[in-house]
Amino acid sequence: MLQISKIKAITLDLDDTLWPIWPTIERAEKRLLAWLEDHAPATATLMQSPHVRQELRLETHAQWPHLHHDLNAMRRESIRLGLLRAGEDGALAEPAFEEFFDARMQVTLFGDALAGLEWLSQRYPIVAVSNGTADIQRIGIGQYFVGSINARDAGVGKPDARIFLAAAQQLGLEPQQILHVGDDAQLDVVGALNVGMQTVWINREDHLWSLAQQPHATATSMLELCDLLA
Repeated sequence: MLQISKIKAITLDLDDTLWPIWPTIERAEKRLLAWLEDHAPATATLMQSPHVRQELRLETHAQWPHLHHDLNAMRRESIRLGLLRAGEDGALAEPAFEEFFDARMQVTLFGDALAGLEWLSQRYPIVAVSNGTADIQRIGIGQYFVGSINARDAGVGKPDARIFLAAAQQLGLEPQQILHVGDDAQLDVVGALNVGMQTVWINREDHLWSLAQQPHATATSMLELCDLLA
């Protein structure tokens, strides 16, 4: 059970908690391919194949093991590898990535997200904690947060304790004073539980819980989360 009186702040996941991530990534990849068709057509042809894109991702992971937490760097180097494989200019990876990243910031929020953020932010300081690359300012929701940290900033991603502890440090609180909210059972719930945070699992699609450790509560939306805390 949640101990609401102990909650002094909230850390909040982004992807698949406030918006669906895969439609966003699919749109960004289409923008990237369209840009490549204009500026690096051989690479565009090469990267039309999902099999080739998977090969490039795997090869990038093998070449840059110390950057696995930095999804921006991994995406950029994967594009560069594709350019070089197609015999085109690897320097085009920078503007090509910027085209992808701009589209990546154009998310479609779940219908309950803004109302939930507004209610929560009037009552608690909120820090975004994400393994992804979303920029809350570029997305247009920065006003609801007092800070943010992602895997690139922390040098590690969830469920590593260090990213949660870095968020607690931003807030100037102990983990036991913080509620972490997110959709991923392992990355969000178990990761936060392991540092002593209370947790709410956002389960929008009626998934079954299958892990030994349990969240303090479950909500199907941001508005249901608000009801839990009211």
